[in-house]
Amino acid sequence: MTEFTIASFNVKNLIGPDREYYRFQSYTPEEYAWKEDWLADQLLTLNADIVGFQEIFEEDALRDVIAETDRRGHASNAAAVPGKAARYHRKAIFRKLAYDDYANAALAFAPNVNDTGQPGQRRPGLAILSRLGFDGAPEVIQDLATPVEIPFAELDGGDAGSFRLSRLSRPILKVRVPVGGRVVTVFNCHLKSKLGEFPRPEGAAFAPEADLTRYDAAGRAMGALRAALRRTAEAWVLRREILKVLERGEPVIALGDFNDGDHAVSSEIIAGEIPFRNYSWMLRHDAAHSGDRYTAKENQRITEDVDSRRLHSAEKLFVRKSLRDMVYTAAFGGVYESIDQIYLSRHFHPEFDGRIGGLDYFSVFNDHLTDGSHPEAPYNKLASDHGQIMAHLRFDE
Repeated sequence: MTEFTIASFNVKNLIGPDREYYRFQSYTPEEYAWKEDWLADQLLTLNADIVGFQEIFEEDALRDVIAETDRRGHASNAAAVPGKAARYHRKAIFRKLAYDDYANAALAFAPNVNDTGQPGQRRPGLAILSRLGFDGAPEVIQDLATPVEIPFAELDGGDAGSFRLSRLSRPILKVRVPVGGRVVTVFNCHLKSKLGEFPRPEGAAFAPEADLTRYDAAGRAMGALRAALRRTAEAWVLRREILKVLERGEPVIALGDFNDGDHAVSSEIIAGEIPFRNYSWMLRHDAAHSGDRYTAKENQRITEDVDSRRLHSAEKLFVRKSLRDMVYTAAFGGVYESIDQIYLSRHFHPEFDGRIGGLDYFSVFNDHLTDGSHPEAPYNKLASDHGQIMAHLRFDE
């Protein structure tokens, strides 16, 4: 049996000091030191074998955080973990307390191709850190060689136009990680946020919908629609890449900031359909009469085809296992929800007869979160506005 942990960590705008990432937003040297301090403490607490990071503007800043984490981890080991000469050093408590550094870990950084480097208009990328290394070179998916064309039709069959996606708002990072004698493919993503998209007219200083003194409710709703359409289209691109791996029968983990809960359409696209209870009850797609339904043999084949391509929320698997009643990774406007996810292929599902591993535990690190819309919310610019999540997994060998 090989145990390993994998985490998702939205760091909230990691960039060096005195660099304007968004308009009029930057860190002083003191603020940057504070942010690095907080991130290093959080990464030390996670102590995960594989970490998917989101909102990374600069690789050097992330490497600084990792190096500081290692320094603190070594100090913690020296203070708390007895040497091998001690008779009690093998006790489980010390194994749990011990920190494994990232000195020999592999780090893949995917910069955002939309990031021109222009101050105030930066765009974040993402990264994956792996103590277990990588099998082959990491892959970055953002500029699509063949744009995705999404056609629409009127109810009467007429042409209703189409939506075209040629570039993702942020990259998807794909790596293959060797774990024991197996390899698992990990996807890290940060889908388009719910912030509205408002096109700026040619020659204008800003989009009309951005002027809140002339509040345009319908226009802002249209901006939310654009954002949702882009997010769901990006979810489909991720789904297509996941399917390439699943159809080879290989294990998959998809994680990151989905910017949606697990029941949202975008998340359901990534996870795949839930099989119908019995397709023998369903009219065939080419039914010639009211009793023309799928056969029992077709029911089995369809169910397997659907189920083999599904992903499962690690959070929901653990909630069912532990009877925990609530998990959240974001809080705003009185809404507490999980928009950061870790999805697992059925290779880890306890009810799949062909499983090769399992989920032992699911950790949530959200004590720092406050409702950002509350007037008494503390100043959290330097921490993260996301909770971190970690799945404790194993491969049975």
